[in-house]
Amino acid sequence: MRCEWLVLSFLLIGCGAKTIDEQPCNDTALTYASFGESFMSTHCQTCHGAVGPDRRGAPLAYDFGTVELVRGYKDRIYVRAASVNTTMPPGPDDPSEEEREQLAEWLACDAP
Repeated sequence: MRCEWLVLSFLLIGCGAKTIDEQPCNDTALTYASFGESFMSTHCQTCHGAVGPDRRGAPLAYDFGTVELVRGYKDRIYVRAASVNTTMPPGPDDPSEEEREQLAEWLACDAP
């Protein structure tokens, strides 16, 4: 049973998953207007911004409909969707590796 738990934990966390605290902020040129709004709209708000009943199982507490809300959840978003962390979105149209790196940079710089 312990081995099964370790395998499940590895799959949920991911190989080499980093936290936002390990991601440097290098004075990003990315802003909500130039990157964040489009990324969130394309990859997140289908489930985490929908007001209606079709949130596809996303908890109501996780709403990324505004930059202020995104900033409030930036640690959680990072762990699930940025850099090497790929558990969200659940597919099939996942962000590219480059987009995930941009998301990591943008979030680490406090989502300007």
